[in-house]
Amino acid sequence: MTSRTLIKDIAAQPDGPVTVAGWVETVRDQKKVQFVILRDESGAAQLVNPATRELDPEGVSVGAAEALALTESISALTHGSFVKVTGQLKHDERVKLGGLEVKVGTLEVVSGALETPIAADSSLDKRLDWRFLDLRQPKQNLIFRVQTTFLHALRGVWIEKGLIEIQTPKLMASASESRAELFEVDYFEGKAYLAQSPQFFKQMAQSAGFGGVFEVGPAFRADPSFTSRHATEFTSIDTEISWIDSHEDVMALHEELLVAGFQAVADKHGDEIRELFGVEVTVPSRPFPRIPLAEAKQIVADHGYVVPRADADMDPEGERRISEYVKETYGHEFVFLTDYASSIRPFYHMRHEGDPSLTNSYDLIFNGVEISTGAQREHRVDVLVEQARDKGMDPEELEFYLDFFRYGVPPHGGFGMGLARVLMLMLHEHSIRETTYLFRGPTHLLP
Repeated sequence: MTSRTLIKDIAAQPDGPVTVAGWVETVRDQKKVQFVILRDESGAAQLVNPATRELDPEGVSVGAAEALALTESISALTHGSFVKVTGQLKHDERVKLGGLEVKVGTLEVVSGALETPIAADSSLDKRLDWRFLDLRQPKQNLIFRVQTTFLHALRGVWIEKGLIEIQTPKLMASASESRAELFEVDYFEGKAYLAQSPQFFKQMAQSAGFGGVFEVGPAFRADPSFTSRHATEFTSIDTEISWIDSHEDVMALHEELLVAGFQAVADKHGDEIRELFGVEVTVPSRPFPRIPLAEAKQIVADHGYVVPRADADMDPEGERRISEYVKETYGHEFVFLTDYASSIRPFYHMRHEGDPSLTNSYDLIFNGVEISTGAQREHRVDVLVEQARDKGMDPEELEFYLDFFRYGVPPHGGFGMGLARVLMLMLHEHSIRETTYLFRGPTHLLP
């Protein structure tokens, strides 16, 4: 591997020789001195070179020729070119960029760049077309370092609790939820479907006696939406646990995971987020507020907004309104909406004992947007069959799934949560397109 020092690490080094490498962010080519801002994946540093514009007419020394060649090389640098530089590191508090400067000794252009087709103020669609260039921006880079820290913290909780990480297949023989949102693909002489979620397979792990599982992986929805919160392919954070008494146990784990994730992000990236995004990462307190859906609808109605359909889920405006209420009343950015009607929930959600019109389920709303659905699952196979029929599904197409429950399975439940939505709302961005590495939507398949 090419020997180099990450820019974030040079501050701890004494004055002296150093090698850095990255891409050219800016060049200030002045008459007597040249400055280059070099950025790598960890930060930026200022390079300096005393410019040599003319050679001694009475004789050209080797050193003078090399100095002229270096000056010309720097003058010719284009924005975005990747270069490797050796030189002398000097700590100088007068230098605005971290009080560090590297006097260039040698400069190697590893890969030159054409003029960049995007700018910081380019439209989001154009930036997405040139995503690999857009991601060089410090703000965009930070999103995915935050994502790494967040997921690492979640994994720490899962592993500490003894949960098992699984990787479920993304090709399925039948629908796990609504066939209307399935991508159908040719599969040899038949058809297959891209998985909407790992739901069936994480439930299978409960029947297998795993006790608890988690997965971070892709999910697919054939939803022709162009909103700021929808994608046709997204990263889903899923977990499923056995031996629960109700969906309250799932919510408790959900809270623990989010508190750990937000705490880790605040501790590691809080200052950078404040600088680049202008927002404060607030670590949520436990327990999160819980409001039954019917009560939440009444609250927003009392505050001037009626959800259009009484028999429907909370709509986006309702989610915003209930979040405002919770923020004002409880000082909290999260709220669990519970006790959803069975008519708007999947067939595998357990229904209330004594009131089959309601389910042991919830949606988690964060800063006005739904980020997750969770529930206690129905583990009694005869009840599952009837609930599938109620939803107009053919139990014969679900035989492989129903078999999971014919040979014994403990009471269990879990949730699925959209990673990009969490990051979008944490960083107060306006679209999951900003917080998705490579966005996929109805009209966006490249790069």
